[in-house]
Formats: sequence, C-alpha cells, structure tokens
Amino acid sequence: MRAAQSQGLITDSPIGLYMHFPWCAKKCPYCDFNSHPVSGEIPEREYVAALKQDLLNSLAANPAPLRSIFCGGGTPSLFSAEAFGELLQQLQPWITEDSEITMEANPGTTEHRDLRDYRHAGINRISFGAQSFNPPHLLALGRIHSADDIDSSFQKARRAGFDNINLDVMYGLPGQTTAEALRDLEHALSLEPDHLSWYQLTIEPKTEFARRPPILASESSIAETERQGRALLASHGFERYEVSAYARNGLRCWHNENYWRFGDYLGVGAGAHGKLRRGNQIIRTRKALQPRRYLAEPTATIEEEVAQYELVFEFMLNALRLREGVSFDTFSHATGLPIEGLEPVWSQLAAAELVEPKRIAASDFGYEHLDSIIQKFLP
Repeated sequence: MRAAQSQGLITDSPIGLYMHFPWCAKKCPYCDFNSHPVSGEIPEREYVAALKQDLLNSLAANPAPLRSIFCGGGTPSLFSAEAFGELLQQLQPWITEDSEITMEANPGTTEHRDLRDYRHAGINRISFGAQSFNPPHLLALGRIHSADDIDSSFQKARRAGFDNINLDVMYGLPGQTTAEALRDLEHALSLEPDHLSWYQLTIEPKTEFARRPPILASESSIAETERQGRALLASHGFERYEVSAYARNGLRCWHNENYWRFGDYLGVGAGAHGKLRRGNQIIRTRKALQPRRYLAEPTATIEEEVAQYELVFEFMLNALRLREGVSFDTFSHATGLPIEGLEPVWSQLAAAELVEPKRIAASDFGYEHLDSIIQKFLP
C-alpha cells in the first residue's frame, strides 16, 4: 500500500468513504434510501463543489488512507465522468494503490454514457442495480430499464476495462415463483459477474410498497428459492461471505465488509451517514437529508455517540452477518469493550450450538436464525 502523504496527512489504519448522490430518474416503490426524482437539471456543478468542501473538512478531521470509496445513491451514474474525475483527483492524497472505488449505476442511465470515461476517471468497481430480468417484475419494481439494458450495460463495462462488476438481484418479488427467481439468477450468472448481491425484497416503512403492500411469496416458497439459489451460486464458484453477498475469485466488497466488521468510515453528501471511533467513543455522523439544505451548508454534521449499552448489539447486528464472523479481539478493538461483556449470553448460545465457542460467528445452524441470535443482545 502506498502511504498517503499530503497536506499533513498522517498514515493510520485505512478507513472507508461513502459519497451519496441523492438524485434518481424515478423513485422505486421499495426504496427507502435518501433519493429524490430528478426535476429538471441536476445541479451537478454545485453539488460537486459542495462535496469537495465536505471532503476536505471531513478528511482534515479524520486523516487516514481510504481503503474504499463507495459512490451510492440515488443514481450516481446520472453524474458525468468529469464530476467523478474532479472528486477523485481531490482525493488522490488519500487514495492508495489498492483502494476499491465503486460507483453504483442504473442500467437505464448508461445508454448515452461512455463507461470508459468513468474507468479513466478512477472508478475501478461498478455495481449495476439489475434487480430482475423479467419484464413484468421490473415494471412492478418501478425500474426504468429492461433486461436488454442490463446485458448491454454489463458488456459495455467489460469493454471499458472493468474487471470487478457487481450485480444486484432481488428475489421474493410480488407474484414471483421459485422458477422465475432462479431464471433471474441464471441470467445474472450467464453474464459472469465478479460479485453478486442476491437479496430478498423486504417492505420498508415509508415506501410506496409499505403504503400499498403487494402480495409476496410464502415463507416456504422463499426458503426453497434460497436453497436452490445458493446451490446454484456455489456451483458457479461464488463464495457466500455475507447474508446476501457472493464473490468469485476472492473479489469481496471491501467497503461493505468494513461495515460488517464495525470499521470506521466517513459519510459525505446529502443524507450520508458515517461511523468513527474516537478514543473510547463510537460516533455516528449524518448529513442533512434534503439536497437544498446540504448544498447550503455541506460541512454541517450531526454527531451522536453510541451509548455503551448499545454497542454490543450494534456490533453483533453487523459482524454476525459475515459467514466467517470475526475474532473476539476484533470485538474489543472495534468497541473498546472487554470480551467478558459478552458473557453469559455467548456461552448460552454456544451451548445451544447456535454460535462458535471461540469466535464471534454463527454456526451453520445458527446462520439460518440470525435474527433470533441478534435479539439476545438487545439492550
């Protein structure tokens, strides 16, 4: 790793950076992210200027190399490659030789974009929100793209030099059968992505689906879809390393792994969240949700300390999602709490063969019942 040296930057343990791009072409009925449908032109220049100001302020206060930069949304691919080039140029002093730099993209927004420009700007990982390849299901999900758009965008990314591509694919969709869910997965696998986020549709509060709930598949149907889908993924060389994350050739998403390991990350942009350890304190940060408020004061940050009695639950909520879990030393380092704080709950869970006795990890049986395990650590 090349040490970051500039502007008085000190070298420390690498951290992550999340940059939020809040605009999208259309709000999907299942989406609970901070996203705002485009009305007129996106204020790209103003927003990039605000992000640069936010970045300088955040990195001056938290100087460390950036092991990952994740550009999420909304739809980041609505912004030009020049915008990303300008932002990443400013971040050069903090970027390392092995930094993972991801941009989320909607396949319906890349038709008039040359993905080579994004690769040249410094993006080295791209994540396409495919969700489904079935036209009626794409329509039900409010997606603006077609299955052909996914295929063409993926191939454009390969030709542009991207050798680390993720596809987001959902199952458990309204009216979807197990056979249809598996056909979606097979189509995704036929493109030969490097990473797959294969996850069940959930109804989140304050979404259109929450206001008008669709009829979803039964629990037994979901269980059968998951059983067959995981076997299919394994047969194609995909390692399941997190509840809904599958990687091939070791290309795990470092940015998301850092979340699950309770690592530190900065959050910049409208509605972005961050998490930092300062001494024995764990601090959660957040920015103004509304883009207009963020643009008016991009460095304004709300900080809240995570209470000690909540730390164990917060850690378990993340770390137990990892298939291999983490060490007890990771728990102490990340939270500042002694391992003894896990007793006697951990011993009880280990006796029931739900968790590993010498590592913070669920057993094979327990991994299928994570919610029940995590609830044991509620404050």
